[in-house]
Amino acid sequence: MVERAGSGAVAAETSVVPGVEKRRRGWVIAGVAVALGGVLGFHRLVPNWPGRVGSLIESFLPWGGVLIVVLLVVALVRRSAVALVALLLPVGVWVDTFGGLLLPGEEGGGRELVVVQHNVSDENRDPAGTARALAESGADLVALEELVDPQLAAYEKALAADYPHHVVRGTVGLWSKHPLSGEQVVDIRPRSIEEGWSRGVRAVVRSPYGDVAAYVAHLPSVRVGVGGLASQRRDESAALLGRAIAGESVEPVILLGDLNGAVEDRGLRPLTSQLAFAESGFAFSFPAAFPLARIDQVMARSATVGHIRTLAATGSDHLPVVARVALE
Repeated sequence: MVERAGSGAVAAETSVVPGVEKRRRGWVIAGVAVALGGVLGFHRLVPNWPGRVGSLIESFLPWGGVLIVVLLVVALVRRSAVALVALLLPVGVWVDTFGGLLLPGEEGGGRELVVVQHNVSDENRDPAGTARALAESGADLVALEELVDPQLAAYEKALAADYPHHVVRGTVGLWSKHPLSGEQVVDIRPRSIEEGWSRGVRAVVRSPYGDVAAYVAHLPSVRVGVGGLASQRRDESAALLGRAIAGESVEPVILLGDLNGAVEDRGLRPLTSQLAFAESGFAFSFPAAFPLARIDQVMARSATVGHIRTLAATGSDHLPVVARVALE
């Protein structure tokens, strides 16, 4: 009798444990979901030290949607009601933040310019083919970075027929269907980089709708290592570029460039705080083989950047991006 009672007690205990464990796992999933929602909604509060962790998270913030899907699948497999309810938080935050980028965008028309931005890569083996592909977009403006000899001559030759006006300073350039004036170097060189480094140019585009100040920039690269995100030079260069644009007297302003950062990255706040960016389209542009982030940007002031999208791959490790900019 005692043995049977003991066996029954053990059986009762083992029958309760799986249910308790199931509920515990549900609460764990719910906790992760709430934490994810907090990061998505309050990423600016994440400290940027050590290793600029805040900027690192913001660089890949849209991919939080993938984590939400994974948590949703796990919650469904576990049949956890509490986890499913908790997931409403990150879903709502993600949709509020990035949902608009899924929309196709409004039809173009009226006072607008089509612009293309592309880091063509200094190792591009087919510059002429790359130039022809960009010209086929029909864009009014084409901004290029990593222009080096002898590839530069190939771009100039291939783009000459469609873009009779262009300016190149250092390793960046702007090609235009409309006349250019006021061409000048924009000094965005961080103090720790040697003299001769030139990655910024400004020109006034004499568009059919009036003058437009166009900037082309290539901010310093960032690296992800054991110490975190190395973006000090990029951030310093962004601040210099932001200062130059803040003092621009011509309106509207269009910024085209490889900014080596997503628009959510706090390191680009000197730019995103005063310039509008794309209202729809993710246009992940780097790396070209498996794009994870849009670091090639189109921004504007006194203008609206509409849908942004990528073009087909060229000989570069970046994808070109194209957008319509509606002038106010």
